[in-house]
Amino acid sequence: MPYHKDKQQAFQAAQQGTEQARDVYEAIVRNDPNYGHDFKRLENEVNEAMEQINNALEVASETQRPQLMQFQADLQRLLQQGEGNTLE
Repeated sequence: MPYHKDKQQAFQAAQQGTEQARDVYEAIVRNDPNYGHDFKRLENEVNEAMEQINNALEVASETQRPQLMQFQADLQRLLQQGEGNTLE
């Protein structure tokens, strides 16, 4: 059963990474002079989460796969929204 446990751990790591990136996104203050620095931190969090998602996808069950794909889409959207705010 260690294989099943690895799948679950990989999925949980991907989920946690996605949540951390969301938290960073939520914490960013749009008009803050540190926005550029904060956005860089968001990018780093998103990149880490994407790695965790990719690792999880390698061992994911069929039921985990759609949720992992949703995590990826959510993270992409966070970055796009964050980038849009740097242009204001």
